[in-house]
Amino acid sequence: MTSPNNTVKWQSRLWARIQYVLPHHLISGLVFRVTRWRAPWTAWLIRRFVKAFGVNLGEAAQTDPADYPTFNAFFTRSLAEGVRPIDGADGTWISPVDGGISQIGHIQSGNIFQAKGRAYTATELLGGDESLAEPFKDGSFATLYLSPSDYHRIHMPVTGTLREMIHVPGRLFSVSTGTVAEVPRLFARNERLVCLFDTADGPMAMVLVGAINVSAIETVWAGLVTPTPQRQMGRWTYGGDTGLSIRLERGAEMGRFNMGSTVILLAPKGVELDTAWQAEVPIKLGQRLQAAGSGDEGEAKAES
Repeated sequence: MTSPNNTVKWQSRLWARIQYVLPHHLISGLVFRVTRWRAPWTAWLIRRFVKAFGVNLGEAAQTDPADYPTFNAFFTRSLAEGVRPIDGADGTWISPVDGGISQIGHIQSGNIFQAKGRAYTATELLGGDESLAEPFKDGSFATLYLSPSDYHRIHMPVTGTLREMIHVPGRLFSVSTGTVAEVPRLFARNERLVCLFDTADGPMAMVLVGAINVSAIETVWAGLVTPTPQRQMGRWTYGGDTGLSIRLERGAEMGRFNMGSTVILLAPKGVELDTAWQAEVPIKLGQRLQAAGSGDEGEAKAES
């Protein structure tokens, strides 16, 4: 008799195999259009979704499903003021999203743990530029998964100044736990948006990973970045001679997913992310992500 665990593994393996041949971008493009329809049944659909996924609409700035003109407007809803207090002093790194801890730990000689028996490199994740990955070689990472029920705006884990943004084209495999366990180097294969910031603690990378049905990724400074017909890597620099200086305070909104996906946060050596957070444990925007005692010097500077 097949055990429930074996059945789940078999189903996950089958779904992962099917995804290799699916037209990822075509499917996601259709989702992009459908979720932006101004249909008379939108409020009904939102109510069904809220019930099916246990969405806490009471935390939203707009609590009535009828107030959302499209499904995407509901999915990218803003939160009511004050529902996500920020932990710790100004220099403390916090969770940038509502979601679940997929993985968290140290980057070991440039390698990032994906799932049991699977890893990928920081260089791959950041688009293949070794110089960008070097500061994170012995740093820390957190992979944060946003489920359908979560708030889908992304905020700053610490105050930073934008240095570079890189769009890396790729596939759009699902980022569900089962698929992540089955597809090698998934986060380095999927389409993603790499945002590199300078902070008081050194460089920080926030990588917004696309997935099937994730029909768009946008930032507060550039607007909609994906989808794009361009299948080549795009790079934009900020600060210096560009005349574009973008500084975002800790807790400020920096972007959003139109439909759900994953954020991977990379921190330099010296910033310890708290491994007391375990895989599959839920986390809220604003909760302290940095280990106690790590970066106290930076916190003292921020408070002075």
